[in-house]
Amino acid sequence: MARLAALTFLALLCSVTTCCHAEGYGYGYPSPGSGSGGGYPSPTPTPTPSGAGLAVGFYDHACPNAEAIVRGVVKNAVQQNPGVGAGLIRMLFHDCFVQGCDASVLLDPTAANAQPEKLSPPNNPSLRGFEVIDAAKAALEAACPSTVSCADIVAFAGRDASAVLSGGRVNFAMPAGRRDGRVSNANDALNFLPPPSFNLSELTASFAAKGLDVGDLVVLSGAHTVGRSHCSSFVNDGRLNSSTSDMNPGLAAQLRARCPASPTAANDPTVAQDVVTPVRLDNQYYKNVLSRNVLFTSDAALLKSGQTAAAVLLNAFVPGVWEQKFAAAMVKMASIEVKTGANGEVRTNCRAVN
Repeated sequence: MARLAALTFLALLCSVTTCCHAEGYGYGYPSPGSGSGGGYPSPTPTPTPSGAGLAVGFYDHACPNAEAIVRGVVKNAVQQNPGVGAGLIRMLFHDCFVQGCDASVLLDPTAANAQPEKLSPPNNPSLRGFEVIDAAKAALEAACPSTVSCADIVAFAGRDASAVLSGGRVNFAMPAGRRDGRVSNANDALNFLPPPSFNLSELTASFAAKGLDVGDLVVLSGAHTVGRSHCSSFVNDGRLNSSTSDMNPGLAAQLRARCPASPTAANDPTVAQDVVTPVRLDNQYYKNVLSRNVLFTSDAALLKSGQTAAAVLLNAFVPGVWEQKFAAAMVKMASIEVKTGANGEVRTNCRAVN
């Protein structure tokens, strides 16, 4: 009955906002395939052109086992610690929104650049998975020296972590051919990564600046169905204030018991972002949004317009819709401002420029 009511409400919303059309499937990217090896798709035999000069199967000749090598490293790491998988998905987002998808988030500080992206507050100390990228890069350098870019490793790792955490339900081909950037600045991360305190109009503008639309915003927000968050990310935003917040009172009470009233660097615990299925990449996030069991202002903001609220309902109650859209949105995001050809390099060490 609840599902029927929700779908009826969705139909009514769509009839007055035309939001169903905006939430169509016409992304123009590879669809999930049956593939092989644990539910992963095999690269197409002939590279398929994608945005910005990328192609599926880019390494088929230069390094035929490239994607399998990354997949093996990621699968092993995520099975040991699902939180690393959430970190790898987040890493792709944090890389692509700053300087484009060019592995700039991986660069360590140097004497010439003491404050790279990875030391910026949105990334430090919360961003995880660097050691997995290092392990994949080491294996690739042994198999195919100076061939596979760190930027492509980050993209493959985000795809493969999604597949593992979803039990193969989020399953897609990832175009490659990115080159690694040489610039990494902590201030850029502050300028371009939308914080969890953003409202809907701020989120929409932030995504639009990177060529992503409102539909992408709603779909990619679903990544909050896995991973953990520091208390400071929502306590300092007033989300636990019972007089001003719309958070479910039961969840707010649990979080007040877990989180200090004024988190500090020395006392800033982490909590699961999805209280129902914290280590499974699924559409539970959207059900949590509807029941107001979400941590961030940016999560709650998805109910602030007819278009985004209808998309939340669709993703929550129609099986398989969100998984398909998430796959397409990940590919679209992974083509943001990419560097190809002579515009970048292939690092031999992902933590340092050549």
